[in-house]
Amino acid sequence: MTNVPVADAIRGTRMRWSWTEGPTKGKVHEHVFHQDGTVEWRDAEAHGKPADEAERVPYSAFEVTSTVFAVSYLAKKSGFTLTVVLDFTSKRLVGFASGAKDWFPLRGTFEVLT
Repeated sequence: MTNVPVADAIRGTRMRWSWTEGPTKGKVHEHVFHQDGTVEWRDAEAHGKPADEAERVPYSAFEVTSTVFAVSYLAKKSGFTLTVVLDFTSKRLVGFASGAKDWFPLRGTFEVLT
């Protein structure tokens, strides 16, 4: 894996992202940001989904301010890059999902689970 920046406030956390705008509006995804700089995610409401179906890819995270972070990763299965800005004060997120032919602005909320 390449050596990419990963903000310490993101590394090692598990978060639940709830989408309020965009193509995944109404869905909730859990993201696990591993210590090794990879992230995996799953539909938080898909009970019984085998863990081996979760995709795990490298991510990067930058500290913008002490409470705002930018996070981005490329989902290899879908070909989409997800880039979000997390505001830990308001617990809101904004971002973009983009692929070779599509681009979507996104909004939502998040909570840190661990």
